[in-house]
Amino acid sequence: MNSATIRQPLPGDLAIWFFIYAELAVFGILFIIYAITRQNHPEIFAEAYLHLNRTAGLINTIALISASFFVARSSLFLQWGNSRLTQRNLIYGVLCALVYLAVKLVEYDEAFSAGYDLTTNIFYTLYFSLTIFHFAHVVLGVVILLVMLRNARNGYYQNHSHSGYESGASYWHMVDLVWVVLFPIVYVIH
Repeated sequence: MNSATIRQPLPGDLAIWFFIYAELAVFGILFIIYAITRQNHPEIFAEAYLHLNRTAGLINTIALISASFFVARSSLFLQWGNSRLTQRNLIYGVLCALVYLAVKLVEYDEAFSAGYDLTTNIFYTLYFSLTIFHFAHVVLGVVILLVMLRNARNGYYQNHSHSGYESGASYWHMVDLVWVVLFPIVYVIH
């Protein structure tokens, strides 16, 4: 058997992959609805685009990509048996995720203070629906990362399979992937 025929299993549990695929399908449907609606109401989307805080969107993109970088590094350190660096990188990942949440809350406050909400027009209905749904996934991701950190501190992964850790990391990377698609669709393409 040559190395080209060896298949690597998906990281984590199969159940997390069903969940990830289901979540990606929901986001995919929302992206399609957004694209079709933008096509049908270009003037509303063009006007709303002028009021988006693209700097906040860029900061959030950097924060989430950085968080994923640190989560990926933590996974490597876990495999190498370095608990201290596993934990440190998870902490950095959580901090980056918290930056995202803080910036997003400031962005929401700015929008609400300017009089924009879910009922303003179809753009804001979709914008808030997409970003609040994603925000909730980031919150869940932070909770998962904190559980992973607690388990790493307690030495759980030294004595058990890394499957739970890999599942949590895979979920986090899905959250980041969704933002990497959401950011250009909402903040860049107009």
